Order: sequence, then structure tokens, then C-alpha cells
Amino acid sequence: MSEILNLLKGSLGSEMIRGVARETGQPEDKTADVLQMAMPLLLGAMKKNASTPQGAEGLMKALSSKHDGSILDNLGGLFGGGIDQSVLNDGAGILGHVLGGRQPMVENALSQKSGIDASTIANILKIAAPIVMGYLGRQQSQANIADAGGMDALLGSLLGGQQSQGMDMFSALLDADGDGSIIDDVSDMVQGKKGGLGGLLGGLFGK
Repeated sequence: MSEILNLLKGSLGSEMIRGVARETGQPEDKTADVLQMAMPLLLGAMKKNASTPQGAEGLMKALSSKHDGSILDNLGGLFGGGIDQSVLNDGAGILGHVLGGRQPMVENALSQKSGIDASTIANILKIAAPIVMGYLGRQQSQANIADAGGMDALLGSLLGGQQSQGMDMFSALLDADGDGSIIDDVSDMVQGKKGGLGGLLGGLFGK
């Protein structure tokens, strides 16, 4: 199981799920399902971006300057009066950087799997992205990560260490067989047909 999903366990995760559900007007169970799929996906995208020294340096700079984990200390305040637009703007910026032009594909895939419309999925991702970055920033600080190799190893461990060599969750989800559809690739991975990712994704998408 991906370590990032530990964030959804306990009181902190319950607060996050309730807050996102209230903000987007979705049932808590469906919101939880989307977050369980989206959070490892976002980390996988970050791992892909950090696979070069320049990408890793950019990610570590963002973590040290803005996403140090403090967002996790007051989720009640984050959701209490409705999500501030600055948080949504921050989330949109993170998504644009880590997903790029494939963001609509990701949103549509999560929409088809969850039954929630893609525009709502987009909002859930905007809220989740700064929280995921905050979680990563806290883990980086606790592990005293200061170089690209350490960041790559940290991201791998948070994803559960179940990635097959040379392939990460992000690239696998985004059309692994090159046919223009990521939904069938997800289904194949759930059934264990795409190497080491099957075990990791089976619990997330195989519902």
C-alpha cells in the first residue's frame, strides 16, 4: 500500500475527506475514493518530474520555500470558512506543473472511475495538490533530504516501493500502451498485467 495513503487514515484524513466533500458538494465516500486514487497519482507525477537533477532541484526549492508541511497543522482552518482562492490557485499551479497538458486526461480518467464529473474532479485535485505537497515537504524535512537521489528515493518509498524499474505510476497511467486511452491501461494494471504496479493500484482502482 502506498505510504501517501496513510495521510487519509485517522483524524487528519477524516478531516481532509470531510472538508473536501463539503467544499465540492460530494458524498464523503466518493470523495475518499477519488483522493485514494489522486494522491498516489500526484506523487507519481512529481516523481517523474524529479527524475532529472533540475526537476528535483525545482521540487525541493518549492518544498522549502512554500510547502513545508504547515498546511497539515490546521486543516480545520483551511476548510473552516471555505477554501481560500489562493489555495486553489496554488493547487492549479502545482497541477499545471506536474501534469502539464495531460491534466484533462487525468481528470477524465478519475471521473470515469469515480462517477464524479470532471469539473468537480478538477476542484478536488486543486485542493489535494497543496496538501500532497505539504505532506511531501514534511517528509523531506524529517528525512533531511538535500539532493536529487534522496528525493527520488523518498518519493519511491511514499509510493510504496512497488514501481517496476524505469516506469512510474504517472507514465503508466497515462496511456502505457500508446493507444490514446488511459482507462484500459488502468484496467490492465488492476489485473496485474503491467508489471509491479498491479499490486499497488489494485486496491485503488479495483472497486
